[in-house]
Amino acid sequence: MINRLILGLCAALTGCMQQPPPPAPGPVTYTIGNPYQVGGEWRYPREFGSYDATGLGIIIEHGGNAYTADNELYDSDGLMAASPVLPLPSIVTITNLVNGYTMKVRVNERGPNVPGRVIAVTPRVARLLNFPSGGVVEVEVKLDSRASAALQGSLGAGPQLTAAPVAGITAQTLAPPGSGGATGAAQQLVNTNNPGMQSAAAQLTGQITVAQPAPGPLWVQVAGFGSEGDAVRTMAKLYGMPARIVPVFGGDRTLWAVNTGPYHSVAAADQALQQVLQTGIPDPEIIVR
Repeated sequence: MINRLILGLCAALTGCMQQPPPPAPGPVTYTIGNPYQVGGEWRYPREFGSYDATGLGIIIEHGGNAYTADNELYDSDGLMAASPVLPLPSIVTITNLVNGYTMKVRVNERGPNVPGRVIAVTPRVARLLNFPSGGVVEVEVKLDSRASAALQGSLGAGPQLTAAPVAGITAQTLAPPGSGGATGAAQQLVNTNNPGMQSAAAQLTGQITVAQPAPGPLWVQVAGFGSEGDAVRTMAKLYGMPARIVPVFGGDRTLWAVNTGPYHSVAAADQALQQVLQTGIPDPEIIVR
């Protein structure tokens, strides 16, 4: 009887103790992934020669042990983020446009699984960048091409192109939106990987620099039209919305975008985004301009 009580007490105490995380399923892998859909928006992960986007950033909400899309262990205190399109892992600079706070983080997860959001960050990154209590803020996300290429090369990635993924790079199939983990990585996992991952971890000091704040109104943008005529026909579908056509300069050609706005609240921008989707126009984004 006494032995059974002792065994039961030991089991209860063991259950109350915090268990160590399970071992990683394998080494960190260079990952692009397949196109996927979130809330009516299609997202197309690919390689980028350069990437500089504005939009809305949010905070990852996740609990329990989970792994990121590039095989790292989730850690809410990691200097990590989730991007809908960037190769994994990548190094980016995230700027809170409202207060000018800026820092480097490593993107190692797909997401966020919310339409009209350009990045999601761990709670620690959100605290350092002073995200508001609501967790949604205007941000700029800029790719550090050189650091990203070095990191990806250390994981076996080939030469980087500016458009579609390079042939021969293994793509990882994504889990259905909302079913797979969140953002972040345990530092002990990062530090026990290859030298490239150690070097990337060393860059992520958590240091904040302060730039000139650049908040702006929000716009819903449909981009990528090769001709102004295509943009005009799309804008005609948005009858009744405050729409305009703007040139988008990139690479060696000029594309055209349809912007609706300006909107001075997240709720108004989200409502406009849904209105655009309801017209059948694919892939609108919320940007800051």
